[in-house]
Amino acid sequence: MKTILFPGSFDPFTIGHADIVERALEIFDNIVIAIGINEGKTPFMPLDQRVETIKQLYKDTPRVEVDTYKGLTTDYARQRGISTLLRGVRNITDFEYERNLADINRQISQIETIILFCKPELAAISSSTVRELHHFGKDITNLLP
Repeated sequence: MKTILFPGSFDPFTIGHADIVERALEIFDNIVIAIGINEGKTPFMPLDQRVETIKQLYKDTPRVEVDTYKGLTTDYARQRGISTLLRGVRNITDFEYERNLADINRQISQIETIILFCKPELAAISSSTVRELHHFGKDITNLLP
């Protein structure tokens, strides 16, 4: 059974993230959604709330696991015995960033990266955009799963 790791801060987990998970479930047996802990950042949503929100979303999908980790993503993946990362990209800027990161990850740990391109109608949605809209009092419910 092939398990893939979908790492991120997921602050918050958007409909774009959910779409990547749903599409990846058609390709991989299991997905570990791993929330990286960055103690240098002040989160929009507390970690436990992010974990619980995502767990609730996939409570009826046993092929999806939600976990947290500190440190390098590749170290966490190796500890879990996972050899492939899942990343989603919205545009060329995301692609260039992810390609460079994939090259480094492969070089330091032999971990491969699979990139799924987002659906065009979801390309404008990012966690940072959702946070900003919320900050200015806009309704973000349609951007969250």
